[in-house]
Amino acid sequence: QVQLVESGGGLVQPGGSLRLSCAASGIIFRYYNMGWYRQAPGKQRELVATITSGGSTSYADSVKGRFTISRDNAKNTVFLQMNSLKPEDTADYYCHARIGLQNYWGQGTQVTVSS
Repeated sequence: QVQLVESGGGLVQPGGSLRLSCAASGIIFRYYNMGWYRQAPGKQRELVATITSGGSTSYADSVKGRFTISRDNAKNTVFLQMNSLKPEDTADYYCHARIGLQNYWGQGTQVTVSS
């Protein structure tokens, strides 16, 4: 059974940093591309960043230069380092994996950027 468990969210002031983690189980983690999405209140879920099994990364324009996605295959974990946070980054953040035709999501972790 595939499980994705996020952690690391919280309340942070504008300009601050947070590091999100997503621990995966039930899959051979190193084989799969992983991603982070977010959903703000009243908005659609949007892609934030992806990392391939080979380590190539891509980012939404809104987070380029501020967020960094990385992975530790030995720990079956994908990370999202978020720096220079802005109030508009406030959202629930979700870890994602697509395995075959199936999408898997974590339960989400809340990030609030506010003074």
